[in-house]
Formats: sequence, C-alpha cells, structure tokens
Amino acid sequence: MGEFAGTAQRVRRQLRVTGQVQGVGFRPHLYRLATELKLAGTVRNDSSGVLIQVEGSRTTLDLFMERLRTSAPALADVGEVTVIEEGPPAGDVGFSIEESAGSSSARSRVTIDTATCPSCLRELRDPADRRFHHAFVNCVSCGPRYTIVTDLPYDRPNTTM
Repeated sequence: MGEFAGTAQRVRRQLRVTGQVQGVGFRPHLYRLATELKLAGTVRNDSSGVLIQVEGSRTTLDLFMERLRTSAPALADVGEVTVIEEGPPAGDVGFSIEESAGSSSARSRVTIDTATCPSCLRELRDPADRRFHHAFVNCVSCGPRYTIVTDLPYDRPNTTM
C-alpha cells in the first residue's frame, strides 16, 4: 500500500540506541522530539542502552532517527542507532517513557562525573533561587554519574541519590 488520503502510510519501528545514553536526559529528549514530530510510541532504558518503539510515516521516522543523533543532550554520546524491526503500527496514541528493564548482562556506558555547569552555578549563587547554596546542585548536563550508579539501567533506584 502506498499513500492514502494524502497521508503517508504509518509504520512502527523498534530502534536500539547504544552508547552513552543513560543518565544524560536522553529519554526526556526523545519524548520531546517524538511529541514535536507527532509520533506515537514508547522509550525505555535497558542494560544495552535505550529501546524505542515508535510509529509514524517513514519520512517522519527517518527525521526522528536523524535528529535523535544530531540534537542529543550535551553529555550523550550516541553510538549506534539500529532498526531492529519495522512493521505495521500498533495504534499507539501519544509517546511515553516506560519503566526501565534490567538484565544481568549490562552493556551500556555511564558518563564520567562532570563539573557543575554555568546554569547550575547561576542557581547556586542566586539568593532568589530555591537551589541557593544547595550543596548538591546538578542537572542533566552536569554532576555525578559514574560515582553514584550502582547498577544498570541508569535509574534513580540504581543510584545512591
């Protein structure tokens, strides 16, 4: 089937993203990107990186795949983006971040600890900010990762936070 009613045929892709993609704001980044492109599906961390189920037109999915790499968060280092499977859409509505799936064979990378970024330093020094003089200020662009993770996937229960 080609085009119908002036709209490109929808398909569903399962994507695997490897590299340094956990603990860096990558899932929220994908959520914003998918929502902006009006794609449906899910994203979750697992022991190998990030697993995405996404559906839309092939053209829009190709753009999503390109942008997930080129507009990734500052601390992310996208290794490979692999299409595991492509098929008919499941009829998902909206895009969501799912609970992570663990495994005994972790293969994902965790970023090194990084110095406090300029934005966090501004918050730290601003008496009007709720994080004024907060000892542990950090964000997705800075702060500890490697020293606080106890297991993968990188989620709060697997850190010392």
